[in-house]
Amino acid sequence: MKFVRWLLGRIILLLDFIFTPSSKKRSPEQQNMLDMQTAQFKLYQFKACPFCVKVRRAIKREGLNIETRDAKANDQYRQELAEQGGKVKVPCLRIEQNNKVTWLYESSDIVSYLQKLDNAA
Repeated sequence: MKFVRWLLGRIILLLDFIFTPSSKKRSPEQQNMLDMQTAQFKLYQFKACPFCVKVRRAIKREGLNIETRDAKANDQYRQELAEQGGKVKVPCLRIEQNNKVTWLYESSDIVSYLQKLDNAA
């Protein structure tokens, strides 16, 4: 079973690489505003998780610069996710704004939130 998961993960990553979406084109001012707004965002994820791939593709499509943290390969990130986020579940977007931290789980919720950022900018 472990081999099947590993193989499926590699297939997902290969397809993601082959069919990488293109980023939205914005004016430099708009892009700079979004970059400043998302500067403190962190995406906790597992590299081959299909739901994490969905969120990373949305980040790429929206042209956002959000740090990704592999909670499977890095014990420190996994511990941060467990202690601060409340559970080790990915994908999870850590949103820090105005000295307030919010942990957003569920890939569809994260994608919706990211899409609304562009409309608000």
